[in-house]
Amino acid sequence: MDKKVIVKLEDFEKNYDEKIVIKDLNLEVYEGEFLTLLGSSGCGKTTILRCISGLELPTKGKIYLDNEDVTFTEPQKRNVNTIFQNYALFPFMSVKDNVTFGLKMKKVDEKEIEKRVSNMIKLVHLEGYENRKPKELSGGEQQRVSIIRGLINNPRVLLLDEPLSALDLKLRKKMQIELKHLQKKLGITFIYVTHDQDEALSMSDRIVVLNKGKIEQIGTPLEVYENPKSEYVANFLGEANIFKGKVIKNEDNKSIIETDNKEFITVVGNYPIDSKLSVVVRPENIKLSKTERKMNCIKGVIKDEIYDGSVTKLIIKTENETIKQLTIGNDRQFRENDEVFMYWTLDDCVIIGSAKDEKK
Repeated sequence: MDKKVIVKLEDFEKNYDEKIVIKDLNLEVYEGEFLTLLGSSGCGKTTILRCISGLELPTKGKIYLDNEDVTFTEPQKRNVNTIFQNYALFPFMSVKDNVTFGLKMKKVDEKEIEKRVSNMIKLVHLEGYENRKPKELSGGEQQRVSIIRGLINNPRVLLLDEPLSALDLKLRKKMQIELKHLQKKLGITFIYVTHDQDEALSMSDRIVVLNKGKIEQIGTPLEVYENPKSEYVANFLGEANIFKGKVIKNEDNKSIIETDNKEFITVVGNYPIDSKLSVVVRPENIKLSKTERKMNCIKGVIKDEIYDGSVTKLIIKTENETIKQLTIGNDRQFRENDEVFMYWTLDDCVIIGSAKDEKK
């Protein structure tokens, strides 16, 4: 069954004065999904969110909500709510009054208000906090209030602009899990903006990777991480070793690439001779050995160790370049200044830059 499109951007463009922030962007968001707009500062992700909410108008193109053109519809007439980074709670109102403010403005029946606020308070485990002011709450508690205030009106879409960025790391991780569970339970479409790759990978159904106002790649977390379509995506989502070179030989449905640094890498598939390729190998897929292997093996010396609790990152210097290797766990047999051979399997190579030669 086809997925229902709830938000659609068609030939979307946004300029500020003479600067083009977003150009010719087309995007469909499905009903009930958790979609993340991921990119560095200035890539246009927050601008997209603000235009969907109606806080800003596009320079060109159309915005549809439930197949209705809302490009120039006033924000209060769009069935969307926005959660901001700074919580935006009324400081002199209680938790309950903050949450019910929108319902009271719409003159919703008092009994219905009581029912909804009770359900929402229970949903985020804030029972007993109804009469507290925002200053009496922790950062995580304030964010929960902000989120249920956005949800209590039953919006078709909830827009979230880096809502967890002000929280400390441990609380942010906890809130990521809670927010994902909340979204799944309610079935409301979330469009989430972040620059945090780990956040995007752990929470999203699909990720839209943005770069300079354009979409680099759209896919599930698994797709964009394990099969990046560009060097930008490979580098932005996690860490990547990228080997650039040209194809010098084909044999047995494999291509041998001579890299710019005079190393040799074998990949699956027949690529045109002399075609230029970039091969991505993730640090966690590189294994270390004291002895040389036949295929996809490069010699180097460990120059640095970066300990990060459950993992250790090794910086290994070859004759011509630096390679990153990630060891899961800390039972390691190699240390700084050790000479090692790095190797990986054919399945660990991701190709960027050329189509396979279809000739048999």
